[in-house]
Amino acid sequence: MQDTLLVELLTEELPPKALARLGEAFADGIVKGLVAHKLVGAAPEFHTFASPRRLAVTVSGVAAQAADAQVREKIMPVSVALTADGTPSPALLKKLEAKGIPADAVASFERAMDGKSETFFHTMTVPGAALDAVLAGIVAESVKKLPIPKVMRWGDATHQFVRPVHGLIQLHGSRVVPGEVLGLAAGNVTRGHRFLGEGAVTVESADAYARTLFEKGSVVASFEARRSLIAHELAKAAAQVGAHPVEDAALLDEVTALVEHPTVYVGEFEAEFLAVPQECLILTMKQNQKYFPLLDAAGRLINKFLIVANIKADIADNITGGNARVVRARLSDAKFFFDTDRKAKLDSRLPRLANVVYHNKLGSVLDRIGRLEALAGKIAARLHTDVAAAQRAARLAKADLVTEMVGEFPELQGIMGEYYARHDGEGEVIAQAIEQHYHPRFAGDTLPQGNVACAVALADKLDALVGFFGIGERPTGDKDPFALRRAALGVLRVLMETPVPIDLADLIADAAAGFEQRGHEYEDGLVRKPLLDDTAEETLAFLFDRLRGVLKESGATTEQVEAVLSMRPTRVDVVPAKLAAVAEFVALPEAAALAAANKRIVNILKKAEGAIGEIDVVLLAEPAEKALAHAVIEAAPLQRSLLENADYTGSLKALAGLRGAVDTFFEEVMVNHEEPLIRANRLALLKQLAGMMNAVADISRLSV
Repeated sequence: MQDTLLVELLTEELPPKALARLGEAFADGIVKGLVAHKLVGAAPEFHTFASPRRLAVTVSGVAAQAADAQVREKIMPVSVALTADGTPSPALLKKLEAKGIPADAVASFERAMDGKSETFFHTMTVPGAALDAVLAGIVAESVKKLPIPKVMRWGDATHQFVRPVHGLIQLHGSRVVPGEVLGLAAGNVTRGHRFLGEGAVTVESADAYARTLFEKGSVVASFEARRSLIAHELAKAAAQVGAHPVEDAALLDEVTALVEHPTVYVGEFEAEFLAVPQECLILTMKQNQKYFPLLDAAGRLINKFLIVANIKADIADNITGGNARVVRARLSDAKFFFDTDRKAKLDSRLPRLANVVYHNKLGSVLDRIGRLEALAGKIAARLHTDVAAAQRAARLAKADLVTEMVGEFPELQGIMGEYYARHDGEGEVIAQAIEQHYHPRFAGDTLPQGNVACAVALADKLDALVGFFGIGERPTGDKDPFALRRAALGVLRVLMETPVPIDLADLIADAAAGFEQRGHEYEDGLVRKPLLDDTAEETLAFLFDRLRGVLKESGATTEQVEAVLSMRPTRVDVVPAKLAAVAEFVALPEAAALAAANKRIVNILKKAEGAIGEIDVVLLAEPAEKALAHAVIEAAPLQRSLLENADYTGSLKALAGLRGAVDTFFEEVMVNHEEPLIRANRLALLKQLAGMMNAVADISRLSV
């Protein structure tokens, strides 16, 4: 008999930030257990439920008894199983006894070759698993494997879980499946909402679970359904006051995990608080109170917010009034921090950064500011932008770390620096660069705007990369405590997408120079070199490795990416154009032959001994090498022009015209001629040809 199976654990309030993950893991463990016991098919239909006080899953088409299975088992080689007179050997009898197989079953054993020896095989019927016998074990195993960092005990029991568990439902259709998990016997009774439900709620059948909980318990059991309901109600309530809620998927998930019967209310605070930067108000409302701030059509914060409550009140003022009093205190704190911070200029805060350790081998944050100021100035000069502005922005970039507001809300670093710099009269370019030097902060984030901001952003990220690589603190596996992968991706995005026409190797050298002013005195009193010898090379290799991943994620093939990156293009702003050119070249009918020929040329040149000079037309003997030399010399000016104009596609396509001459050369000419001068001249011809072929990318990498 097949029917829907329901399993529910009734608990005390579960950790909200982990609820969705716990619900998915609980359901996944139970489904996998049912599949392993062949009580359902390989991909059964199931529904996950997770609310603050329960984890549950329903699985369709679960059998009460799995079908019997025929199992073919190897026993042992016949030569070992039988004695000389054909009777069972002691070894065979011992094995049969261990497996519970009667001795007289030997006559029915199958003889078959296993490798080079004839072997006995025994086929037996294994009864299918009974749901009643295995379900409690499946549930217990799923509970055991839940991603719970900390567990607790409750009462006098020794059982452990993330929160105390008060009920267990195991229903197959309308039948209770007996069993015990975490000391609780299975039944069909759960509890609804603490205040709105009927108390004890009897679930008559597994299929009626969600409906019964909603109708009798006032609980929306499905996490996804509850999330969609909250999102709809938020949009509806916001529209009624002519606004829209701040989008925050993480906050929506957390609020969904805090309520079982969501109801949205509109709260209000005094308009005077809008004088505080809206980022501060938004963060305090979201982080401390789990409210949804409201924005007008222009994206400006209004003095209303949305509350997602776990109860429906007859008089809304009871909820909105209480929440307004709470948020008023929080916003008053934010206003106090903002007003206090503005009493001191950013520049005056710099000495305090000498007491903030950046890293014990890299000095204080004030030490770092000195490096950033110098590096940002160098980068600004390379960008032909305002060096003084870049240096000033770099000098003030970290000053807000010691403000009251950032001390309370570290997420506002940079943002508050921009506000305070503007208040101090530093100028708009400098203020914006202070905030934007952290960009991009995550995948898809905006880039710094303008060359001054780009200079400071590059300085910040390159100083971190070179500094930590220089003291041996490299990312390993999934560990990246100093966010160096993020810094590397930020550098690459700024260089490629802005674009900023600077050589990456030059930038790394500039950053490394900032650490060469003095060594660092360690606890043992020794002063050592500030950076390891291979720092620049390792940093560049790390950036290229990150670039390799970025390009592959964009859809380029491994061969195309390697063709471009093997040439070590430190002007990474042109890499996307070169990669696009390679993609177009690959589509040409001549591409495969030219790539193969280039691979052959590269191998020949690698084996060549001594220096390779220039082509001497007098030494060209064979018609085929004369034709190739003529084609190469004739094509060279066009190639140079195309490359100077960054027409990489045109440069690669122009190679197609050389295919005939190249093919004929290798068919009719022996490169390793016995005459040294002729051999050297042919190598010179191939060297010039290889230079043209690989000016954009190493096309030999495209050869399979």
